[in-house]
Amino acid sequence: MNTLTEAPPWIATTATVTTCRFQSPALTTLIIGFNTNEKFRITFDYYAHGRLYSDEFQSPIAIPQNSTLPITYNPLDPGQNSRTNHPVEGPAKAPPTWLIGVAGSIVLSLVWLMVLRSCH
Repeated sequence: MNTLTEAPPWIATTATVTTCRFQSPALTTLIIGFNTNEKFRITFDYYAHGRLYSDEFQSPIAIPQNSTLPITYNPLDPGQNSRTNHPVEGPAKAPPTWLIGVAGSIVLSLVWLMVLRSCH
């Protein structure tokens, strides 16, 4: 007897675009560390199991407010949908680019101080 059960198929529904905001490519590069062609941040709402859920994704094209989008959602976790596809379990997120920069600056400063001290 197999104790593992298959996950149920995701359920199709329609989401409604609530906002479409232009996102500066320079700001995207600063925040996530690399430039993408996805210039618009789209937020949307959808109903699942009688409850309203909201989420967002990036898009290379503008999608007008009140437009509808086909999506699917996980019946076991309705907040998980096909547009953003939040993993249930996945690899650890990389630290933000600014955090790496600050840590690198601190390390380089300490190394420089050690070099200056050894010269005397």
